[in-house]
Amino acid sequence: MSETETKHQIHLLPHDLVFIASEQETILEAALNAGVAFPNRCQVGACAMCMCRKVSGEISYQLEPMLTEKEQAQGWMFTCQAVAQSDVVLQLD
Repeated sequence: MSETETKHQIHLLPHDLVFIASEQETILEAALNAGVAFPNRCQVGACAMCMCRKVSGEISYQLEPMLTEKEQAQGWMFTCQAVAQSDVVLQLD
């Protein structure tokens, strides 16, 4: 990671785990790199294993995931596709 790379804190509930994600990696990549046992399978947004709810914070996607407007309004997101743009709180249940 370069000195100018922006990093954000990711807080994972209900496990109360915290890890750091850069804006150069997906939230799932950051979790796995930090040794967090985050559910995942395909890592391309097809299997929905890594889906969780965003409680707070800002994320962005390179490619918009296949979520309905209702799912997005409820905070559902694919961590394998999402990049943190701020500190983020996620609910995994």
